Amino acid sequence: MSDDFDTSAVAAWLKDHLPGFEGPLSATKFSGGQSNPTYLLQTPARNFVLRRKPPGVLLKSAHAVEREFRVQRALEGGDVPVAKMHVLCEDETVIGSPFYIMDEVQGRNFDSPSLPGMTAPERGALIDEMNRVLAAIHDVDITAANLSDYGPSGNYYRRQVDRWSKQYTATQTDDLPDMTTLMTWLDGNIPPDDGQRTLVHGDYRLDNLLFAKDSARCLAVLDWELSTIGHPYADLAAVIMQWSMPATREGRGLAGVDRAALGLWSDQHFIERYCERRGLSGIENFGFYLAFCYFRMAAILQGVKKRALDGNASDPERGLQLGQFVPEFARSGLGAAKGTP
Repeated sequence: MSDDFDTSAVAAWLKDHLPGFEGPLSATKFSGGQSNPTYLLQTPARNFVLRRKPPGVLLKSAHAVEREFRVQRALEGGDVPVAKMHVLCEDETVIGSPFYIMDEVQGRNFDSPSLPGMTAPERGALIDEMNRVLAAIHDVDITAANLSDYGPSGNYYRRQVDRWSKQYTATQTDDLPDMTTLMTWLDGNIPPDDGQRTLVHGDYRLDNLLFAKDSARCLAVLDWELSTIGHPYADLAAVIMQWSMPATREGRGLAGVDRAALGLWSDQHFIERYCERRGLSGIENFGFYLAFCYFRMAAILQGVKKRALDGNASDPERGLQLGQFVPEFARSGLGAAKGTP
């Protein structure tokens, strides 16, 4: 038995539901994640990865591992690299919450977008691949992938602003006037629907990608918890938002970094190359999309903080550290809304 669940119960369930499975198995939790707890499952023959909903009381629609399983299975064999999905267990009596089993993907993962220890050409190649995969996600034929019903119709930003405003209010622990002002501004500045309806990842950044050990090829996009059918510029703006953060372990950004000297792309180059790949002439009113991303991340981190305080976070200490960024994201969101740094 691991500290988090009964491995013998998982092994028994897999024996009945995963052809060829043979135990015994051991489970080791991956560190650092703040969404759905994830574990390496080791057996004598091969390894797997288990991803589950966290225990405890959860907000409605949060931590939907069932959706993660569905979208990754739909993407198998296409231009968007994902781990192979095996089985989904929706029976909460097995370990206390739903979970799914996927292949272990052995690749390189980078916490820092400054990519320390690499050469300038290597950095540029990795960012180019990151850009390619993002465009590929947004070019997925959602009808052919049977994902047309993966998200509601209508204005994506309208429903997202409404959803995350409710989530933030439900988990609020401090009075943050900047967050209140930002939510009000977003509510009154929703752009008209331009007809783009694509798959969106919802948390697209470098540390959610696994790369080959000997090249810049992306092997898998991870953490599809926030994925839906929506508007692609939210994913694009999320990359730019992340890079604006402090270049620290907690911030995982590029603020103050000499990108040109390191071979890293500018924000504008990343946006332009993305537009080229998708056949777009450019993006108007990018400040809204950036402000939206700051707002959503503030709401997400507020939820992480609340779970840490309640004692059911995947990594409570890390959760409290991340929660300290909520005021900064709110301030930066207001800055993006006003067109200021």
